[in-house]
Amino acid sequence: MNIQTGGRTETPASVLLRERDGDVALVTLNRPAARNSLSEELLNALFIALGDIAADTSVRALVIAANGPAFCAGHDLKELTARRSDVDGGRAFFRHTMTTCSAMMQRIVNLPQPVVACVQGVASAAGCQLVASCDLAVASDAAKFATPGVDIGLFCSTPMVALSRNIPRKQAMEMLLTGDMVEAARAAAIGLVNRVVPAGEERAAALALAHQVASKSSYTLKVGKEAFYRQLDMGLADAYAYASEVMTENMMARDAEEGICAFIEKREPKWEDR
Repeated sequence: MNIQTGGRTETPASVLLRERDGDVALVTLNRPAARNSLSEELLNALFIALGDIAADTSVRALVIAANGPAFCAGHDLKELTARRSDVDGGRAFFRHTMTTCSAMMQRIVNLPQPVVACVQGVASAAGCQLVASCDLAVASDAAKFATPGVDIGLFCSTPMVALSRNIPRKQAMEMLLTGDMVEAARAAAIGLVNRVVPAGEERAAALALAHQVASKSSYTLKVGKEAFYRQLDMGLADAYAYASEVMTENMMARDAEEGICAFIEKREPKWEDR
């Protein structure tokens, strides 16, 4: 079945499928035979899709899902290994892959819309990084998470960046140093995912969460998401000073005025996203 995406038609052969569910966008990793590993083609497709979504004001939230038994196995090791025959032993391609992946992950964080990961299976290495880079995550009770690079002599250094910003240090170090799989329930307990649902229900649950978030003022969500990530890197006093300015500006917005009035008047607010 073809998927219509804003005048563009994609077939199931595409490495990334794009759909709309009302005001929520859904992108689906579609390399199931390769466990949705992040090939150069898939990384580029994700980067482009995220740029399109960022510019589309009709999209109020995004869900990232995957087809097949695995969510994402990380980088495509076969593709990387094939480049060892390059003149430089693959160094330039390895650097290109890691910087491209890092740019894509940062695009998720910088996206004005909230992003929900929908994890149905194993998310390992850069796949675990992808989950950690999303603002929210819903997982099947069959999902598992790992940063197993240490088992093949390749420490998960770039996944470490997102992972260490999501969960406590010792939990992150245990995952990075042992490479052990973390069950969905423990992933929720340590804060890597928000919710765990029965297998087969994760996509509906992720879309429901995305729609709940999308019902808010998109202006307010954009302001809040940006402020959340910026203040994390600040000291306490600087964070409060910055957040106070953000709230002051937010209070001057039309949607804040409308939302507060609606609350006082006990009615539903009518957002204008400004």
